[in-house]
Amino acid sequence: MESRRATLRLMSTLDFWFEFASSYSYPAAMRIDALAAGAGVTVRWRPFLLAPVFKAQQGWEDSPFNMYPAKGRYMWRDLERICAAQGLPFVKPTVFPQNTLVAARVALVALKQGWGEDFCRGIFSAEFGHGRDIGETFAVADVINALGRNPDEVIDESRLQENKDALRAETEQALRLDIFGSPSFITGDGELFWGNDRLEAALAWAQR
Repeated sequence: MESRRATLRLMSTLDFWFEFASSYSYPAAMRIDALAAGAGVTVRWRPFLLAPVFKAQQGWEDSPFNMYPAKGRYMWRDLERICAAQGLPFVKPTVFPQNTLVAARVALVALKQGWGEDFCRGIFSAEFGHGRDIGETFAVADVINALGRNPDEVIDESRLQENKDALRAETEQALRLDIFGSPSFITGDGELFWGNDRLEAALAWAQR
């Protein structure tokens, strides 16, 4: 009986793999917790870097939304529609994709300390809701400060070699899992779903 309970607990989890530079990860990040709570599914937030994945899998040096202009134009208009439907503010960033290394490293520290989900939502909101360049350390510091944390202390901790190695390990794990884009969702039994529009399907699978 205990073994069955453990299996059920494992099955009712969903790993949310995301890259802060990912446009479609913004609406996913802002709605996943409420949907998961309603479904009785536990979400684990998993930040990683998408650029090394693109490079290793496709040889890409840039976002496909920049490489294929028509696709990029569609994406930005689509994101406007999605954000309007969710009641989310949207400002197209002047820099895309942004350098998310500092934000991703800080996210690992914040998640370990129990305030990471709020930090991640704050970063997405700053970037896509207010058009800020989160590649600038002071923009990340503003999000940290708004959450009542000391930016200097948090950023210093994020620069420790142990934390740098942890982010590298997460990105390598994403590659091993055949993650090729963001947002991606992996259920407790290893089923992969890709894209903001597949979130409901991922939660339904995790619920089974």
